[in-house]
Amino acid sequence: MWPISTGRNFGYGSAAPATAGQIVIDLRRMNKIIEVDAEMCTALVEPGVTYEQLRNYIEERNLPLWLSFPSSGPIAGPVGNTLDRGVGYNRYGEHMAHFCGLEVVLPNGDLVRTAMGGVKSGTAWQAYRWGYGPWVDGLFSQSNLGIVTKMGLWLMRKPPASMTFTAVWNEIEGAAKGIEVLRNLRLNNVLENSLLGHVLYGVACEAPRKALYNGPGAIPDEVIAEIARKAGAPIWNAIATLYGTQEQIAVNFKIVKEAFEPTGAIILTEDQVGPNPFFRHWQGAMTGRPDLVEFGLYNYRGGGGSVWFSPLAPARAEDFKKQVGLVKTTLAEFGFDYLAGFLVGGRHMEHVCEIAFDRTDGEEMQRAYLCYDKLLRVNAEAGYAVYRTNTAFMNKVADIYGPAQKKFNQTLKRALDPNGVIAPGKSGIFV
Repeated sequence: MWPISTGRNFGYGSAAPATAGQIVIDLRRMNKIIEVDAEMCTALVEPGVTYEQLRNYIEERNLPLWLSFPSSGPIAGPVGNTLDRGVGYNRYGEHMAHFCGLEVVLPNGDLVRTAMGGVKSGTAWQAYRWGYGPWVDGLFSQSNLGIVTKMGLWLMRKPPASMTFTAVWNEIEGAAKGIEVLRNLRLNNVLENSLLGHVLYGVACEAPRKALYNGPGAIPDEVIAEIARKAGAPIWNAIATLYGTQEQIAVNFKIVKEAFEPTGAIILTEDQVGPNPFFRHWQGAMTGRPDLVEFGLYNYRGGGGSVWFSPLAPARAEDFKKQVGLVKTTLAEFGFDYLAGFLVGGRHMEHVCEIAFDRTDGEEMQRAYLCYDKLLRVNAEAGYAVYRTNTAFMNKVADIYGPAQKKFNQTLKRALDPNGVIAPGKSGIFV
């Protein structure tokens, strides 16, 4: 049985099982918002609840809370996204670090409430993550050891004020230095969110490829530079939002400007950027307003095909340049463009890369598969691995993480699900 919550895991397999012969259990009708506690900034929801549904619930009651959500926010849900270790864009963007308490149906039918949820008439299920004894919640993330039927969430209290800004460069050396600035500002808690993306990603959300380039292979760098010039956009663009009182924001923005100055960056505030739709999209993502702007990517090549390649790396300039080189070169080898950005989480960064392809073209689909396969291989050889993957590659990714982890996961599977009932093959885990 392959359980799904909303089934909107686009680019990572959506609702498709990892192996053949499974029955999909669709939990979308389990869509109750059980509780939202505005004082404690918590929620308790079922797996079918979407981010848009939860946001509407909060706004209808005028609660001073913001959600963190992924790019598919309006139609995806917090339970599925969190369990797949998805990320969002405000101060709670590391979703795995901001859920609190699960209700899980185990393969033998037992119902377990983790952490403080085991206390009869307990009062702190969504307030304290750890409970007593081993912390087991993580066992149900990217696994097939049970079916999660409730999840507690921590929500961001709406701040008195916020200000989104961008730092821009036209050279990769400047952007690489910018990664280190973002890392240090995050480690010092001056910034609580940050991303750095390539111009073609934003352009591809608004324009089909054929309107940009009709030549063979991947779009050459000199053509991308011309596309950026015509759009009045930089090649590399970092975006972050400051939260707090106006006084706090003023102090922190001064620190930000001084930190970026040695990188050669141009800093623009939200008032200076103007009505740039892609900037406004990211500003909304960082201030609780989900949209589907990024879904324009699925029109870029036509045919709506999508697979995300998402290696994780240390947030260092050298790793940034190495990642761009590895991924961009491999994509170009197979005729695909570099549509990517980095989500900087402090010590680490997720390099999120879209392989857009035409699902109606068999040759292009096969090329996309082979491209992803080689991306896995060349990154593993360089010491990098993806932090989540498409269902078609789960077993290959598990192999990259080594035999000891694979054996350990199998041991857990055999102990909790000896008949292999739940999601065989999920994350490369089999009985």
